[in-house]
Amino acid sequence: MTTLRFTKGHGTENDFVLLFDERGEIDLTPELVRFLADRRAGLGGDGVIRAVRAGALPAGSGFEPAAWFMDYWNSDGTTSEMCGNGARVFGAFLEAQAGADLTGGVEFATRGGARTLTGLGDGRFAIGMGAYTLGEGGFDSNVEARGLTPPRPALSVDVGNPHHVVALASVEELEALDLTVAPAVSPTPPAGSNVEFVVALGEAVVSGERRGRARMRVHERGSGETRSCGTGACAVALAVRSWAGPGAPDVWDVEVPGGVVTVRITPDHTVLEGPAVLVATGEVTLP
Repeated sequence: MTTLRFTKGHGTENDFVLLFDERGEIDLTPELVRFLADRRAGLGGDGVIRAVRAGALPAGSGFEPAAWFMDYWNSDGTTSEMCGNGARVFGAFLEAQAGADLTGGVEFATRGGARTLTGLGDGRFAIGMGAYTLGEGGFDSNVEARGLTPPRPALSVDVGNPHHVVALASVEELEALDLTVAPAVSPTPPAGSNVEFVVALGEAVVSGERRGRARMRVHERGSGETRSCGTGACAVALAVRSWAGPGAPDVWDVEVPGGVVTVRITPDHTVLEGPAVLVATGEVTLP
């Protein structure tokens, strides 16, 4: 047996096991990821995040070798392009483990491309989420989900990873969903998809700023239903704004089961703001 140093953290209760592996010395396999993320036999988490230099692993070959790479794995042992909540927790982890100063913004690498992370103080971070694309015509697909009859139209949104967003009529309809079973999307996305269900809640003025409000739940590919999804919140904000039409707010407070995140929309990218918390460090004995 051997041991492994870890940190546990979460962003609006989307939780992760974090590994500091600057030189890429950990043999991070799907089996090890599944063990670490197991909520009964391991540490438990929606995913595993490794902080590693880009030059230390093949996925970082397109970046400066000294750049930090957020090596993100879903709990089922598959990799993913990007995770917005995970990126904020990654920032808090770099502050704690590498002494990084994020107040002026730090660029890091992901499988979805380069991202910039900025510390806002008081445990909050802003992550530039990169370019986005929306499907044509408002709705371009259909989603079937347990507890939702009949199937509903959805809009595909890509924010570096794929999403399908479904609008619901009420909070009661949202709460009645059973997301222990993965929703079925048609046409079937070739690489799978995160599926968000959203209820628009109107607008509010916060500190003199006009903001839209929405509430969502999400089923993440490779992880199941999670308490929050940062890329999903961006997809939801983009979809609801597009459905609302001209004059809709460019800033959205998105309620998730684990809290609230804020999405700022520009013509060519989104910025996700929210908290990140490191809750524990220690050593785990590997089987």
